[in-house]
Amino acid sequence: MPSQPSPATSPPPNPAPPAAERVYTHVKQAVLERRYEGGTLLTEGELASAVGVSRTPVREALLRLEAEGLLRLYPKKGALVLPVSVQEIGDVVETRLLVEEHAVRKVTPAPRDLLDRLGELLEQQRRQAETGDLAAVAATDRCFHATVVGAAGNRILERLYDQLRDRQLRMGVAVMHSHPDRIAKNITEHTEILRALRTGDAEAAAEAVRGHVGSVRHLLRGEVR
Repeated sequence: MPSQPSPATSPPPNPAPPAAERVYTHVKQAVLERRYEGGTLLTEGELASAVGVSRTPVREALLRLEAEGLLRLYPKKGALVLPVSVQEIGDVVETRLLVEEHAVRKVTPAPRDLLDRLGELLEQQRRQAETGDLAAVAATDRCFHATVVGAAGNRILERLYDQLRDRQLRMGVAVMHSHPDRIAKNITEHTEILRALRTGDAEAAAEAVRGHVGSVRHLLRGEVR
């Protein structure tokens, strides 16, 4: 008698992330999206309740976020969300300009696939702006610039630029919260960068990047005390 085929088994479900990782993700996203504003004091008990875990993984996650410069821990009190400082703004903008101006010159004349990808990101940002999703707009804004940096082909500079990711996202959301008209201006300035790349004008592209990135410093300095 022929053997019957064994019934197909479904793959096991993906295990849930460890508790500390869930707390880390929850707090980090809330800080980057400004749901936890700079100056907010977070307590272990509140976070444990919000995520549904014990206090032990909360402590582990907060230590990790302190090491990343987003929080400062105070024993028996909690964790303070660090505001964006004037020094941090200056450092991030200066680093971005050094990397991005170099990258935009290096990719000019830009290959068709890069131009197409930047065009897609620009359209995506327009759609996100229409829905008012500031976190998504900031993420796509950052992706637009990171795509140019990646296309330049310098992996060391690409890794350096990637280290700015969290600070860029946090600053981008801060600017759009304080200056809602900045969303449309960002899209216009991205359009200018893309237009210069399409025409093969490296200096015009670098100038567009300089004006676009430099404006962030001025806007944020008006907000930071």
